[in-house]
Amino acid sequence: MTVGRAAPRVLMTGNEAMAEGAIRAGCDAYYGYPITPQNEFTAYMARHMPARGRVFIQAESEIAAINMVFGTAVAGKRAMTSSSSPGISLKQEGISYLAGAELPAVIANIQRGGPGLGNIAPAQADYFQAVKGGGHGDYHQVVLAPWSVQEMHDLAVLAFDLADRYRTPVLLLADGRLGQMMEPVTLYEGPPPPVPPKPWALTGAAGRAPNMIRSLYLAETDLEQVNIRLQAMYRRIIANEVRWEEQATDDCDLLIVAYGTSARIAAGAASAAAANGLRVGLLRPVTLWPFPSARLAELAGRVSGVLVVEMSSGQMLEDVRLAVEGRVPVHFEGRMGGIVPTEKDVLLALSGIRNKP
Repeated sequence: MTVGRAAPRVLMTGNEAMAEGAIRAGCDAYYGYPITPQNEFTAYMARHMPARGRVFIQAESEIAAINMVFGTAVAGKRAMTSSSSPGISLKQEGISYLAGAELPAVIANIQRGGPGLGNIAPAQADYFQAVKGGGHGDYHQVVLAPWSVQEMHDLAVLAFDLADRYRTPVLLLADGRLGQMMEPVTLYEGPPPPVPPKPWALTGAAGRAPNMIRSLYLAETDLEQVNIRLQAMYRRIIANEVRWEEQATDDCDLLIVAYGTSARIAAGAASAAAANGLRVGLLRPVTLWPFPSARLAELAGRVSGVLVVEMSSGQMLEDVRLAVEGRVPVHFEGRMGGIVPTEKDVLLALSGIRNKP
């Protein structure tokens, strides 16, 4: 995707590029807490937010940070936090509160190996937490999955636009390799995405009736109405905001589905597979929620097999199987514990699918 190009390009880490994208998107306040492998993000915001007249606070905990985001969003300002896997777990209650109160906010998860404290290596094992509503209640959040340093930047800009447009949390789901690798980036230029009117914000009651923002509704019928309104909003997001990218899908016989770092590896393997007589396409979800189920179902009807590549035990695999609905066999190639699959791993998996009787 492109969000408005302007030269020159600069060399940045993924964490820095996403942080700069957030600043250029008009982020008013950032609240963070240190955790590897996203510390460059917090360090960048510490340097650049105050210098641009914005708010930066290193909170006393991840829980404090997400609640500071809540307070800033209540006031109608653009707010963000970032962390890595166990830190995002601590933020889950606050994210559910944001969804229940219909507040826009942006959260970045630069994933590391788990479960538990795990390690600081890159992983993709937080997919379930991200797309299935990791907190409590019937809620969703938009989940954007970059695969390059450029997209770390671009999708940060998009995240603030979507959050405000739908009054919902938006999660940027990357991994430690994307966060810390360096690539040339063309920075977003121009005005930040427009901030829609926010008559609901708590900005003082002068000249209007007082507002109330809450997620507590003790009457069951009242809470059901809130949920009905949220589900209608989620249907609008599904109708309008599904994003994906395809490579070589016009005449492929096998289809790889992968996102983030895994998609980069899969793209290389798909190209190399042509030398072995394999016609391999790639479907890369950019929105993990909403998931590009309809397009995947269409492609599945034209291929002999689907291979899912993940840095996990196979979490997106379940959404792929649901979308394919048994049209073709679905296979899996993945590594866990912070190990990144190699192009050779994917090529061997593709060859194994072709050689199956």
